[in-house]
Amino acid sequence: MATDPLISPFSTVSPTNNHLFAAIDLGTNSFKLRIVRADPTTGRFLTIQRLKDPVVLVSNNSTAISPSTQSRAIESLRKFQHIIHSLNIPPSHLRLVATSAIRESSNQSEFLQLIHQTLGYKIDVVSGYEEARLTYLGVLQFHPFYNHTVLTIDIGGGSTEFVVGFQGEVNLGVSLKLGHVTLTQRFIRNNEIEAMREHIRAVVRESGLIENVLQHKIDIAVGSSGSIRMIEKAIFMGYSGDLVNEIGLLEGYRRDWKFTREELKSLVEKLCEEESGGEEAGKVRNWKGFFKTRSVFIVAAVILLEEIFGLLGVEEMEVSGYALGEGVIAEKLAEVFDGFDLNANARWRSVLRLASRFNNKKRMTSAASCASISQEIFTGLRKWNKIDDQRNQVALLDEKDLEYLEAACLLHNTGLITGKKGYHKRSYHIIMNGEHLHGYNTEEVKLIALLVRHHRKKFLQLDHDSLREFTDEMKHKFRVLCIIIRLSAILKQYQSLSIQSMKLSHSQEGFKLVFRDSSANSVESIPADIDMELRKELDRFEKVVGRNLSVVVLSSPSGS
Repeated sequence: MATDPLISPFSTVSPTNNHLFAAIDLGTNSFKLRIVRADPTTGRFLTIQRLKDPVVLVSNNSTAISPSTQSRAIESLRKFQHIIHSLNIPPSHLRLVATSAIRESSNQSEFLQLIHQTLGYKIDVVSGYEEARLTYLGVLQFHPFYNHTVLTIDIGGGSTEFVVGFQGEVNLGVSLKLGHVTLTQRFIRNNEIEAMREHIRAVVRESGLIENVLQHKIDIAVGSSGSIRMIEKAIFMGYSGDLVNEIGLLEGYRRDWKFTREELKSLVEKLCEEESGGEEAGKVRNWKGFFKTRSVFIVAAVILLEEIFGLLGVEEMEVSGYALGEGVIAEKLAEVFDGFDLNANARWRSVLRLASRFNNKKRMTSAASCASISQEIFTGLRKWNKIDDQRNQVALLDEKDLEYLEAACLLHNTGLITGKKGYHKRSYHIIMNGEHLHGYNTEEVKLIALLVRHHRKKFLQLDHDSLREFTDEMKHKFRVLCIIIRLSAILKQYQSLSIQSMKLSHSQEGFKLVFRDSSANSVESIPADIDMELRKELDRFEKVVGRNLSVVVLSSPSGS
């Protein structure tokens, strides 16, 4: 059976997959699937799959979900189910949540029953308060704000959630029926901008939100929705997204996840002028193309956020790459793994922020594939070392080194934002010059940066000047980690391989890294077109580790 092209082919898969977790968010404007690989000992998790399907549940002013929309929803969930089943994720590691559109629908029971009968899925329809709480938990997995009083704002298609939280506890949770989809359908399509602004103000004031928020001393305001992330990107990119603009803004290698009230105001003015066909119309190239699927709703989103800023006195907003889905996963991790710490590993969060800051979705998927391969090789080497009496370089490795390796994998392609030539050098400079990695000391940052710099091209010798400040032990660690990331960077390029399992084994002949490929007709080594590049790294592996390594691709059990 052919593998679904949406499946990340290098995700580590085992018969049980006790460390894979998934969340499905049935939102007003889209359905989202997130799959993570978790490390219960550190509280670290890495997203290996993040998919979105544009299933718009709300149609004009109807509160019922139409039969055609229900059919699209079932097909979307069936596609997600195929991916989840192919990765053998246990049912206890999956949760499906529905938000405002299903929460407010007049035929909710009928729709949920259809999903259960067709797919066997039970959907948790969360309240507005619960949606806000889970979103706050998601933010805490992205930003180190655990000890700050945080106002989180999440603009969805049918509602906007507000939560004030401190140290993982919710002090205030409010959901208002103000969403970019419903506002667009009611006001924007009729060109009633001022009426929409008045409606937003009236809903917020009547809710008592302003008085309730002002009772708390807010340290930080955070936006967590996709529309707010798109707003931040538009502001950062100067709203055009031209490559030359990216290069200019990368000077100094800093890009912060934030924007100010004034910057938001300027974006609103520009969008409204273009929407109304004013004198600025056409000056910015293809703004609808820039905002992609959100272009229909972006005007409502920016105006809604501008009104919220004014009503609540927000002057600056931080932006989170995580939201409801990651909050659902974090809570599931706490349920499955005893003592899971929501505030664990702030260092890892800074790696994720930097990786997602400079990488688009495609490059993040590629980086996660590199990390999955590296983790399998690293774990296999350490397992072998535990049963081998010989003192060797692998014996030096510990759990922190796996964190450094995975961090380098996630960051190795950040320099691609400005082109392929010399990108490994740019990635190195982004890490070294931006003060992005919090909680890592100078030596650790340099180790990660050097792994990134040398994941391709030159392989450093022990006496190289770049390693001069390292101890002999760190130098040997670096070389083992470096050969692992180099092999992983080569192997992860071949996304056409529909691999659903990966295993490093050891015997008297050496190590064997086995993948499965449903397109292969028989047992064979890695394809000839990459044999030369791979062979050099396999020879280096033998010199560094003291054992040879072969890479084998197996046909699927079905032989298809």
